[in-house]
Amino acid sequence: MKKKVTKNILSACIVLAVYLVIFALVQLGVLSRHYQSLLVPIGINIILAVSLNLTVGFLGELTLGHAGFMSVGAYAGCLFSIYCDLPVAIEFPLSLIIGGLTAAIFGIIIGIPALRLKGDYLAIVTLAFGEIIRAVITNLDFLGGAGGLKGIDKYSSTTSAFTTVFIVLVITVLVIKNLVNSRHGRAICSIRDNVIAAESVGINVVFYKLLAFVTAAFFAGAAGVLYGHNLGILKPGTFDFNKSIEILVIVVLGGMGSITGSIISAIVITLLPEVLRGLDDYRLLIYSVVLIAMMLLNNNPKFNEFKEKIKPKKKGGKTVKDDAAQSADGEVE
Repeated sequence: MKKKVTKNILSACIVLAVYLVIFALVQLGVLSRHYQSLLVPIGINIILAVSLNLTVGFLGELTLGHAGFMSVGAYAGCLFSIYCDLPVAIEFPLSLIIGGLTAAIFGIIIGIPALRLKGDYLAIVTLAFGEIIRAVITNLDFLGGAGGLKGIDKYSSTTSAFTTVFIVLVITVLVIKNLVNSRHGRAICSIRDNVIAAESVGINVVFYKLLAFVTAAFFAGAAGVLYGHNLGILKPGTFDFNKSIEILVIVVLGGMGSITGSIISAIVITLLPEVLRGLDDYRLLIYSVVLIAMMLLNNNPKFNEFKEKIKPKKKGGKTVKDDAAQSADGEVE
């Protein structure tokens, strides 16, 4: 128990230190305005990647509709902000909750029939959902149509924008990580490892699939609200299938089932195109080479062995993955 408390305190100190360092860099003007503008997109991509990792990495189901949930949440939350006249301290958290809940409701509606499918079929259905949502939004005048939804309140400053996104990011990581480490998370991981064995010991496969799917949709919707308030405008073309694939690439490169990997990968994938922008003739080539190198490194057995060695052990020497195999006992209890 003491070790767990010490670990939690250490993690909180690291998170606080990261925030203070970035805050200081912004305040002192060390970061240029261009790189300051990337802080919010990096945070949003981390939220999207960590939430999608719950479905793709821990549940083991391939979905390509994350941009669709992001768009639904973005439009719902930003519409609330436009038409609701409340103090910012009340209005903005409510818009985040409304955006997340709207996306979660769509997650339930889509997830109940779609999660009966597996593999490529599930990917095709969720991809179609995202494209249908985009087409519907484009043809609705009260959502701005193809021209986009305008009049969204933007953050007052870079510091306030970064602080807001950082808080939501930390909440997302904490919720996903605690869910994965809980009894429910072990049940979700056991479904990924062997769905037949999970069903045979009494695990409600449909419920846990839906739980992971809806939780991921909720945080995708919240990320959409952050995105809308960062730009001040929402355009349907932003949330096409390329956005879903981009998020999936981040998850795959970071390692499916690795929250830390998703965070690092999101930072690299967001920064890399901008860092290489000066190399106009070779930027895309270097970008491709780096992506291939990350994939090869991620699939290297020695690198995977190294990651297993440094992975923290639970009491009794069992990792979270080891406990997933024994989730049946927890479910029966």
